[in-house]
Amino acid sequence: MARRPQYVYAKRFLDISVALFALISLSPVFAIIIPFYWFGENRGPIFYRQRRIGEYGKPFYIFKFRSMVVGAEQKLADNPRLYHQFVANGYKLPTAEDPRITRFGAFVRKTSLDELPQFFNILIGDMTVIGPRPIVEKELKEYKTPERVTKFLSVRPGAMGLWQGSGRSDVQYPKRADIELEYVDNASMWFDFVVLFKNFIAIFTARGAE
Repeated sequence: MARRPQYVYAKRFLDISVALFALISLSPVFAIIIPFYWFGENRGPIFYRQRRIGEYGKPFYIFKFRSMVVGAEQKLADNPRLYHQFVANGYKLPTAEDPRITRFGAFVRKTSLDELPQFFNILIGDMTVIGPRPIVEKELKEYKTPERVTKFLSVRPGAMGLWQGSGRSDVQYPKRADIELEYVDNASMWFDFVVLFKNFIAIFTARGAE
């Protein structure tokens, strides 16, 4: 779906501006969070990197503050029952039922602090502030047809999207796919601000947070 160059350039300018401002202004928060990865059950790498599918199908690695134990992906793969539950629940597990999540990890997830490192992804251009959430490759099948997959991948994935503003983990596939495609169909500067407002409400009310 073709979009006006003015919208594309303005959106990228805002992405860079917002990411720089956020990384500078939130540096004290980073300084408080980082020491928690030096001790106890949370000890280990600060950031979690996961391969996601970006605009036009280009893969990239998303950054988050790690909320799970070291080796969490292998622990999931080694447990067929847990993996089946993970897929059935929209490629997520409720925090209270996920044995991989640390106590500190549960806190940063509930408050969405784990998402802050994605400002690095926005700054380098892998992501945008507002757009459909980036997904792992296996999730593309949830979009059912090649045409829907192509539409979903026609925009840059975002840190905050319409699906998140509509309930996050409370909304599963196939409804989630419909919501993300609704954003693609209506993408504009005005609609971006609508989605941003919805996300702020979801964050402050912790609606759908896991």
